[in-house]
Amino acid sequence: LDGEDITDLSITDRARCGVSFAFQQPVRFKGLTVKDLISLAAGEKITVAQACNYLSEVGLCAKNYIDRELDASLSGGELKRIEIAMINARGTKLSLFDEPEAGIDLWSFNNLISVFRSMYERTRGTILIISHQERILDIADKVVVVVNGEIAAYGPKEDILPELLGTTAGCRLTVKEGATV
Repeated sequence: LDGEDITDLSITDRARCGVSFAFQQPVRFKGLTVKDLISLAAGEKITVAQACNYLSEVGLCAKNYIDRELDASLSGGELKRIEIAMINARGTKLSLFDEPEAGIDLWSFNNLISVFRSMYERTRGTILIISHQERILDIADKVVVVVNGEIAAYGPKEDILPELLGTTAGCRLTVKEGATV
């Protein structure tokens, strides 16, 4: 990160260097309110208005969430949005999202794309998204294809996508043995 090998650093030290991670299944921080979590992520006291802005960006009605505790009453989709708002508040150099679209409806997905774009515009940091959804590729500039835990392809979206989708030599058709076409 910024020319420094952070491989052997602890998770805490990586976070201090400017790395954020959003889990596939967000963590519930019992005893914390949504505002407290966003304020902690920002690394400074923030106003209620600032915290509400982060929540509104991810499609949550801030007045309904700002004072709520991060407990079992929140759905997976709500927790996912709160987690994305938290990372947005951090404004880190490297933000990793593991399937950020999980549990999110189509409207929210389109809003999520806007959040990622504005996050990039604000931080100019790297946003790494782990996803199985082709539609997330709309915002990608580079693609990494992982097969069986190994990097199978890496490069600009324009180079990788045609091969990935099988469109480099026309339409690809695979017929199982014994099948009729």
